[in-house]
Amino acid sequence: MFFGGIEAGGTKFVCAVGDEDGNIIERIQIPTTKPTETINKVHDFFKEFKLNAIGLGSFGPIDVNPLSETYGCITSTPKQEWRDYPFVKTVKDIFQVPIGFTTDVNAAALGESVVGAAKGLDSCLYITIGTGIGAGAIVHGKILEGFSHPEMGHILVNRHQEDHFKGNCLYHSDCFEGLAAGPAIEARWDEKGLQLAEKEEVWKLEGYYVAQALMNYILILAPKKIILGGGVMNQKQIFPHVHFYLNELLNDYVSLPDTLENYIVSPGLKDRSGIVGSLILAQQIYEEVK
Repeated sequence: MFFGGIEAGGTKFVCAVGDEDGNIIERIQIPTTKPTETINKVHDFFKEFKLNAIGLGSFGPIDVNPLSETYGCITSTPKQEWRDYPFVKTVKDIFQVPIGFTTDVNAAALGESVVGAAKGLDSCLYITIGTGIGAGAIVHGKILEGFSHPEMGHILVNRHQEDHFKGNCLYHSDCFEGLAAGPAIEARWDEKGLQLAEKEEVWKLEGYYVAQALMNYILILAPKKIILGGGVMNQKQIFPHVHFYLNELLNDYVSLPDTLENYIVSPGLKDRSGIVGSLILAQQIYEEVK
């Protein structure tokens, strides 16, 4: 029995084939170019396998409401060629198997909850901080969705009094993503994050914004584990600043389930959270419809 996983990102697609025991048999990366060109390469990779289902974790925003006329579509993405793209229909028409569909960060949260840093817990929050900021939540063992999927990267945070950067989000200017994603760091300091590794003031400010966001998520969702991934969080010197500011903000109002060092962690699956979660999603949709 084979399952397909697609972690569809704005810059690359990661595709993998796994078995029912969770073993990844084969994996490939494909640049995200025009939809037809990209999907043709996805087809070429999977066509050698008889798949039972596919799990699709996609960049967004996407329509995850099965009752909607545009269910399965990428919607208002800034990637113009992918805007309003019927992702699920296209993949289903090609492979004729059940398709599980969610955001890339939801898929990553699922992977971490089943076999990663939150294994054994029925709730967790996965946040990626990189080119953009997105988050997925697992609540009672299931992906959290409502009329749509969460867009936690765009919550409002209080600007630091010494930060005069206007913000980098096209929609909200100085939301969390606009102030703390990778492009915001580069625009504010005129250098990429990798070149700023030794400048403590950069990561202190980053920790200030991340901690504000985490406080909001903790008070609303009360996740049992928080996992911080993405390229920006590869700068491990951020974590102590996040812990410091979050401790100040919470001010002993709630009791966390563990120490901050053990409660807020890096992905257990490293860069495989999304693709592992997509394969798990494929198995789940297969079990639902068989």
